[in-house]
Amino acid sequence: MAERLVGLPAPNFEMEVALGNGKEFSKVSLNDYKGKWLVLFFYPLDFTFVCPTEITAISESYRQLAELDCEVLGVSTDSKYSHQAWINTSIDQNGLGQLNFPLASDITHKVSRDYGVLIEDEGISLRGLFIIDPKGELKYQVIHHNDIGRSVDETLRVLQALKTGGLCPVNWKAGQKTL
Repeated sequence: MAERLVGLPAPNFEMEVALGNGKEFSKVSLNDYKGKWLVLFFYPLDFTFVCPTEITAISESYRQLAELDCEVLGVSTDSKYSHQAWINTSIDQNGLGQLNFPLASDITHKVSRDYGVLIEDEGISLRGLFIIDPKGELKYQVIHHNDIGRSVDETLRVLQALKTGGLCPVNWKAGQKTL
């Protein structure tokens, strides 16, 4: 049975990452994002078909997310070397090109398991997206089947709604009144 994560402290993590420039590696932890909003998203595998559409769309929207004091971290169970190779592969060759955020390697599957997105028998994660507030509380989660890409517009809308601190009715959009 799945456990609730929304409203609880986000599960801690530490992972190696390929930076979006495709040239360097680093490490990140949840603590690195303290004081900022974080969009943490999981995807199944590098060099696949739906994943690059999502990842490049999020990268293209990074400026809007940054204006909302939000960082982004993509995660899969692939290695940091696979991430780096995918970033260094051109879009026309099913690559990503440079990104505005890092891709983390959950090669041990621990983080995917902690966030409830790991498909154990396949060793890959579902398309999970989580928004974590500056205090480390998990405020939003959505998990999709791996055949279906997520909406960057909806992620932005939810982040804007969360940042109001108010009650936002159905189909609320930035600039509208809260309840």
